[in-house]
Amino acid sequence: MDNKKNNIRILYFGIYDPDYSRNRTLIKGLSENGAKIFQIRVSPKSRFKLVKLALNFIKFRDKFDVMMVGFPGQEVVFLAKLLTRKPIVFDTFTSHYGGYILDRGKYSRNGVMAKYYRFLDKYSCKLANLCLLDTEAHIKFFMDEFGLKREKFSVVFVGTDNEIFYPMQSSSESDNFLVHFHGHFIPLQGVEKIIRAAGILKNEEITFQIIGRGQEYAKMRSLANELGITRIKWIDNVPYQDLATYINRADLCLGGFGTTEKAKHVSMNKLFEYMACGKAIITGDSPGVREFLTDGFSVIFCDRNNYKDLADKILYLKADENLISSLGGAALSDFIQYYRPITIAQNLIKDIKNIL
Repeated sequence: MDNKKNNIRILYFGIYDPDYSRNRTLIKGLSENGAKIFQIRVSPKSRFKLVKLALNFIKFRDKFDVMMVGFPGQEVVFLAKLLTRKPIVFDTFTSHYGGYILDRGKYSRNGVMAKYYRFLDKYSCKLANLCLLDTEAHIKFFMDEFGLKREKFSVVFVGTDNEIFYPMQSSSESDNFLVHFHGHFIPLQGVEKIIRAAGILKNEEITFQIIGRGQEYAKMRSLANELGITRIKWIDNVPYQDLATYINRADLCLGGFGTTEKAKHVSMNKLFEYMACGKAIITGDSPGVREFLTDGFSVIFCDRNNYKDLADKILYLKADENLISSLGGAALSDFIQYYRPITIAQNLIKDIKNIL
């Protein structure tokens, strides 16, 4: 694709975090494909944030061809529709209803908040001209759950910033086989499976490096203590720029093992970060993950419902250095070919041109 011809002017708009992996990757990829990006953003914690967005919009209203509402943005789409008649691309990325209600169980499925989140998910997508999700399986969820049409959506894989995540020399502090995981301690991630697998392997020369905090953190620390596991390095959230260093120390990286509805159809940032670093990966099998990883070639899948299977797969890879090297090499090759920001944004540019 000739980047010089992609002189599309995009107003990136909303309460998004520009440093969050999804937003960083899309902004970078669109820019690398020649699009001119203007940004209007307000902190989601700001008082009167929608009013501030509207006021900031005034000076840009004639300077763009398409508005892109960044993630998260369900609430922002309604404002965007009031402000402009130009096409709106909504990076939906996740469902509020799927995340807060079905996955985390923060509110009752029959309560007011569940109805509110369903309304936001459904009608924010209806109002936008094009909605972006990370897998076909995720699109199917939106179609089935909210009665939306397939032509409303485009798949834009997560990818990651290859200037931050890449293979580097980084030695472990331990001579043990090092298994890495990072993420939020929420049901989607299935951290309990990792802890129970570590319990089975506690007498092996294997150390687990677990980075993150969240909803189930205290529960997981208690479980590890109950199981008598001593070889876990618990690390608080680290700066995004430093995460690749921790990944590159590891011999093996772990993805997600949750069994919630959301776990079946989404991808995960961490999987692309591992791929970009050329690491061997074990993750729970799901339709969403099968869209970009191939079992036995670029990943080893395990049964999401069976932590013993995870423990067996870890031992299996520990015993086969050649397979670890092969998996990591294939994952890195696929990432370079398909999932760098410049690559994943190419089809998005085409879709934006179509709605223009």
